[in-house]
Amino acid sequence: MSEITETLARLSAIDTCALSDALDKLGLTGQVTGLRRESGAGRVAGVAVTVKLGTGDPPPGPPSHLGTKAIEASDEHSIIVVEQRTGVEAGCWGGLLTRGARHANVRAVVADGPVRDIDEARELEFPIFTNKLTCFTARARVVEKATNVPVEIGSVTVHPGDYIVADATAVIVIRPENVAQVLGTAEDICAREAAMIAEMAKGTKMSDVLGGNYEHMLRKI
Repeated sequence: MSEITETLARLSAIDTCALSDALDKLGLTGQVTGLRRESGAGRVAGVAVTVKLGTGDPPPGPPSHLGTKAIEASDEHSIIVVEQRTGVEAGCWGGLLTRGARHANVRAVVADGPVRDIDEARELEFPIFTNKLTCFTARARVVEKATNVPVEIGSVTVHPGDYIVADATAVIVIRPENVAQVLGTAEDICAREAAMIAEMAKGTKMSDVLGGNYEHMLRKI
């Protein structure tokens, strides 16, 4: 198993709340709320390939449909992260792109901006996380400004190569240089919570289970 495969497997086993707690304990940020899972199921973890959309003219060079370069830059570890914060209601992702991403074994799409053709994504069981749905096309409304550049989702900047974890609660962004420490801290939090669940199953009083041990669990290192 490669290092990246092992890292993604470990991340996939941890819910975003525990990862958020780990970020808090380490004094890091990366929590994004408000991006709902509109299709697919379960938790996904992957490596960011980014797309930045905007208004006006596209960059110089041969024309290409938005999102296609990101799909071509992706592999089986990738999650495509799209920024469409122009304020223009126009789809930043759609059905044909979903099919292309699925064919490329992309793990999911995370979009800060409107997504269309969501029924198609649901039929394909392809995970998409977004804050808005629309029927409006991107054509003549928004253009792709760049692929694999820093993008904004929520209050977080996502860089190409960042680790992304998404579930029904939130999206977590982790810089590669922090992932080992975040993983270790989150796994420790999960182990301590598992021990508390075991105490509850034995009949230990809730006030004892959720006492000092829990309250001090997130003290910063």
